[in-house]
Amino acid sequence: MHFLTEELSFPNTNESSPDGLLAIGGDLSTERLLLAYENGIFPWFEDGDPIMWWSPRERMVLFLEELIVSHSMRNVINKDVFQVTFNKAFREVIQHCQSVKREGQYGTWITDEMIESYCKLNKLGKAMSVEVWQNNTLVGGLYGVDMFPVFCGESMFSKVSNASKMAFISLVNYLKSNQYNLLDCQIYNDHLDSLGCREIPREDFLSYLR
Repeated sequence: MHFLTEELSFPNTNESSPDGLLAIGGDLSTERLLLAYENGIFPWFEDGDPIMWWSPRERMVLFLEELIVSHSMRNVINKDVFQVTFNKAFREVIQHCQSVKREGQYGTWITDEMIESYCKLNKLGKAMSVEVWQNNTLVGGLYGVDMFPVFCGESMFSKVSNASKMAFISLVNYLKSNQYNLLDCQIYNDHLDSLGCREIPREDFLSYLR
């Protein structure tokens, strides 16, 4: 594991630990974040901890044509229960992702500094949000970093049933229509698996990024 200095660089991703931890330290400057994502690296740490940079050996991704939409979710979509927008409330989405309570999780890995850093990426056109509304109230959404032709999903939230799924499906449809070829979901979880995501070797993921 490496300790970063002020120099704008990262070690080779092959040097990450078995759990994917590559480096500690550095900063969340726009330049460093973009360099990280260009090389398949992302920050993930809890408030009060040093910045930790990760590059898992197995990467959870969605090949866009493999999206699974359940029959019940198709019914939700057909009923027009939600309205979906893009990049209309980026800061609000990331703030909701920060504050939402998650099972088995006591704190948040989205720090206030991280919010400011990703809002800067958004203003530069390098980060995007999807908003899901119900009766003019923001009830779900997600955000991520745009590394065309790969979109790197970061976090999503839901205040009512199916809202985050709606955001995810809407994102995939957007990516398909704009010639992206992969959605990066970083690390395995059962919910992502149920949507059609799967793990691929880091080397394969990096080849898509390049």
